[in-house]
Amino acid sequence: MPGLLTVLRSWGRIGCLGFGGPPAHIRLLRELCVDREGWIDAEEFEDAIATCNLLPGPSSTQLAIFTAWRVRGPAGAVVGGLAFIVPGLVAILALAALFLGGPPDWVLGAGAGAGAAVAAVAVHAGWGLTPASWGRRESTARWAVYAAAGAAAAALLGPWVVVVLLACGLVELIVRHPARDLSAVLPLAVAGGGTVGAGALLSLAWTSFKVGALSYGGGFVIIPLMQADAVAEHHWMSGSQFLNAVALGQVTPGPVVHTVAVVGYAAAGLVGGLLAAVVAFGPSFAFVLLGGRHFDRLRADRRAQAFLAGAGPAAIGAIYGSAVPLARELTDAWQYAVLAGAAVALFVLRRGVVAVLVTAAVVGTAVALAS
Repeated sequence: MPGLLTVLRSWGRIGCLGFGGPPAHIRLLRELCVDREGWIDAEEFEDAIATCNLLPGPSSTQLAIFTAWRVRGPAGAVVGGLAFIVPGLVAILALAALFLGGPPDWVLGAGAGAGAAVAAVAVHAGWGLTPASWGRRESTARWAVYAAAGAAAAALLGPWVVVVLLACGLVELIVRHPARDLSAVLPLAVAGGGTVGAGALLSLAWTSFKVGALSYGGGFVIIPLMQADAVAEHHWMSGSQFLNAVALGQVTPGPVVHTVAVVGYAAAGLVGGLLAAVVAFGPSFAFVLLGGRHFDRLRADRRAQAFLAGAGPAAIGAIYGSAVPLARELTDAWQYAVLAGAAVALFVLRRGVVAVLVTAAVVGTAVALAS
């Protein structure tokens, strides 16, 4: 077993270098745990990926925590998980202070440029997840219905997207198994539509909890949920500031869910940013620390597989649908040109997400300086 300092150093390196979202995180964790050190065999690692995809919340974060738990127990899970999360969290909170604290015009221009490309990045993320989910479908018609429902919910319903994702999983569970399985999922579906009392911190905690414990698919699935809460309902930030938050979540290392820390910073400063991060990532630690030993059974559970077969396509549809409210926040003609250029760079030229967002930010800076 590696020592805790080894876990801290190894997982911290991934936390610092993990640009590019879940695919990059999975690749780095596989290189460390399977290829280089041999702490976990390849089959168990693949099973861990599949199991983390069955859980709500950020799957790559859960995989980082689980692999650290697997090689060094509960203490390793805590140390490795924090080492994976904290570097990106520090970076994104520093950038949040810059972008939300009365920045100069060139910084606003950089944010407007990067934000203009975010809708294309969302579609690109959904496109990357579609083939695997499509290949596992049991019914083409149901898969299409779930994906369409998720897309419509993300585009039109905002925070209610969580309920739609849970409902799609529930429907598929009922289709594949008897109605007696309903009781196992209904409490979660009801929880997804709850409300909270007054108070910015309590509202922020509820938004963050939905991100970390009630959303399937992670990443861009949570965007319409956060946008509805942060912009439309609580007015913690403007639409353009939210685009900046999403872009910052993409260009900083570590999980994309770090975006919630920017929302928290806008709502209540540094305290809000830290609170949002703790609440959003807390369930991932709880899932592994309390249930890690049961992951093998969860992976083989037919009801869990059935639920994911409905919630998964809906989550992918929600990623596509999240591009709609993001694009609606654009205000200038040059931003639409940046959006079109980003789409060409991602889908035709096959450039990386971080490179595309940085280029868009440079264009935005040039427009701001020229005007």
